[in-house]
Parts: sequence; C-alpha cells; structure tokens
Amino acid sequence: MTPQRILFATMPLDGHFNPLTGLAVHLQQLGHDVRWYVGGPYGDRVRNLGLHHYPIVKAQFVNQTNIDEIFPERTVLKNPIARLRFDIDQFFLRRGPEYVEDIRAIYLEWPFDLIVYDCACVGGLLVQQLLSVKGVSMGIIPLSESDDYVPVSGLGLQPATSALGQIIQGLVRRFVQNVLFKPSNKLYNQLRLQLGLPPEQGFVFDSLIRKADLYLQSGVPGFEFPRQQISPTIRYVGSLLPHRSGKVGSFGLAECTLHYKHVVLVTQGTFECDPEKIIVPTLEVFKNDPDTMVIVTTGSSGTAELRHRYPQTHIIIEDFIDFNVVMPYVSVYVTNGGYGGVMMAIQHKLPIVVAGIHEGKNEIAARIAYCRVGINLKTETPKPVQIQRAVRRVLADPLFKNQVRQLSHEFSQYQPNELAAGHIHALMMSQSNPILAGVSSPVD
Repeated sequence: MTPQRILFATMPLDGHFNPLTGLAVHLQQLGHDVRWYVGGPYGDRVRNLGLHHYPIVKAQFVNQTNIDEIFPERTVLKNPIARLRFDIDQFFLRRGPEYVEDIRAIYLEWPFDLIVYDCACVGGLLVQQLLSVKGVSMGIIPLSESDDYVPVSGLGLQPATSALGQIIQGLVRRFVQNVLFKPSNKLYNQLRLQLGLPPEQGFVFDSLIRKADLYLQSGVPGFEFPRQQISPTIRYVGSLLPHRSGKVGSFGLAECTLHYKHVVLVTQGTFECDPEKIIVPTLEVFKNDPDTMVIVTTGSSGTAELRHRYPQTHIIIEDFIDFNVVMPYVSVYVTNGGYGGVMMAIQHKLPIVVAGIHEGKNEIAARIAYCRVGINLKTETPKPVQIQRAVRRVLADPLFKNQVRQLSHEFSQYQPNELAAGHIHALMMSQSNPILAGVSSPVD
C-alpha cells in the first residue's frame, strides 16, 4: 500500500490508549507516517514509541486521575446505569466536539488520510464525517452492537435461553435504549447538529459502531455472545495488546513459584485506585496460607502501604508486572475485569475470578461466565469468603480449565496487528479504486 498519513486519536485512559500502541508501531514499521492525538501524560508514551505527538489544546483533559474532582457529583452515583449514563455524557459525548476542534487544527497543518480512534473517542467518528477522511474505530471493549440474540449492552446480562426470556430481553433492550438512555441519544444529536451534521436514528452506541468505515474488534468470536447478524464493517482481529519492544523479560521469582501449590495473580488495573475492593480481600484470604503464592499488581495505588500491611514472604506486591512474563507461572487470575488483562489470562490458559461492575467491567464479567472460563462474583466489593470459594472452585473443576484451553487456542489463530493492517489496507484500496468500494470480505 502507498504510505499513508495516519492519525491515531484516543481517550486519555490506559485501557483505550495501550491496546492501540502495538498497531500504531506496526503501521509505522510498514512505512506509514503515524502520529497520535491524546492528552495528559500520554504524550511521553507516544514519543517513546517513536511517534509524533499532538497534545490536546482546546479539549478538557479528563481521565481517572481527575474525573471525580472535575465532576464531584459522580462520586454519589452508586447505581450502575446512572453512573454509566453520566460517564457516557460527560466523559465521552461532551468531549467529542472539543476533540473535533483540536483535530481540525491538526488537519490544517497535516492533512491526514486516515483517522484511527478507540470506539469511545466520539471525536474520531465526528472528524471522519466532517472531514470526509476514512475512519477506523477500534473496539477495545466487548462488542456492544445491538442484536436480537444478545441482551442490551451495559447491564452485564447474559443472553436469554428461552422464548419467553428472549421476549423479555427485547423489552428490556428497548426500555434501556429508548427510555434510560434517551437523554444520551438526544445529547449526541444535539452535539451533531451544533457541528452541522445530521442527527442519527436509533441508539447512540450502535451509531458509533455502524457509522465507522471499518470497525476492528479486539477479541475473537468465541469470547462473545452468539449473534443473529453483525454489521459488514466489523472485523475480529484477536487481542489488541500494548506494544512490546521485542525483548522477552524474565520473572525473577519463577523458581520460587515451584515451591507453592498454587499461584494467584491479583489486579484492579489502573483505573480503580481503591485496593480495598479486590486486592485486600484476596490478600486476607491467603495471608495465612503458605501453600499459595499471591502476586499483586497495584497500578501504583497504595503499594508501600500494602507491603507494610502484608509482609508475608509468599506475597509479592508490585506497582506493575509484565503479565506475559508472570502469567506462565500463575494458577488463577483474580481481576476486576479489565479487557486486556482478561484476554491475556485466557491466552495463558488461566481460569478467572472476576469482580467488576462499573466502567463496562460487568460486560466483560458476563462473557467470562457465559464462556465458562471463570466465575463472575457480580460485585465491585467481594468479601474474602467469596473470593476464596471462587478460587477453590475454578482450580478444582476441570470444566474451567478445559474451556479456557479451547478459547486460548482460538486466540492463537489470530495475528492482531497483521490482520488489522490488512483490513486497513483493504479500506484504503477501496477508497482509491471505486471498483472495490462495494466489496467487503467476510467477518473473520
């Protein structure tokens, strides 16, 4: 493919930025001019990848470090739907036009051919439509496109299995989309009208997926709910994971793990800063169990305090740990449900115990339970006894290991960066060759 000018645009969140770094570097290595628009401290990360960085200028910088300070009213929202709707409106939708202003200025300086954006970066889709450039949306969360066979996204439900259940499922979907999220649909169209774009019909989530020229979904069909149909622009590409330099590290305590009956890896990711939710309950379970090694990654939240509180030699607490290095020595993965970490655990054949609801974690947890690769505790704050029982069960029941082994094999059939680059190539070829414009390959 002729070298293209490609702009990446992402929300300033680890889970939205990190999964796209591998693809960005891969495209650059193929000869494309790749640059990145993102706010906050991510500029240094972009430059460390060897890419040109465009900072936010007009847009408001909001992420997990300051969202509750900027929007203190968010802290009192305990209902998952109310909190999700608030995040969609204030964190994503309202930032869209601000991103448009910044990206338009970039385009005047550097007229890019293609914009690649994470699926929550509303500004990316708006720019695609305003500037008439090709746009690729990256599905860094489970696929949320509406379908008669799947429950509405956001509630963490599993598909109905009976005729009556499917009827109820459809009624719930219409209620959620047309009543609970009606204000979000209205807000999105108001923002579009302000930019001179026509309003969209239907659910805002569906519009953000279906209006992209190409939607590259991180993950594999086997880690999804069965669907009646899927939009022709959607392509599964396997697990999109952060760029790695190519140097394979080593786990310094690898030999030590051989002395333990089980090794438990625990994380809450980087968004959740309260270790009392999952990390502390898990440590309480195993602090007096010398047969189990517990490895904790805190995301730099309270590491020193936790080390002081849990000085046991069979407990390791670090800010960050390379999961690819440590997971080969782990028996079970305990998590709040970050999508990237869950996919890595599956690839390493690890059964999972998940406890997460907010920020879309309930959707990932629902798929873990549906695919029978782990146990969904259906809470943000599990008690130690819940974690203990779940860990024991996934270790004792061979069903979980068999299921995760099968799903791991499916993941291994995908080469994410190569697949994504190939689909992008086909998209750009269709733009330059009208004969190909109506041709689309089947879903992978």
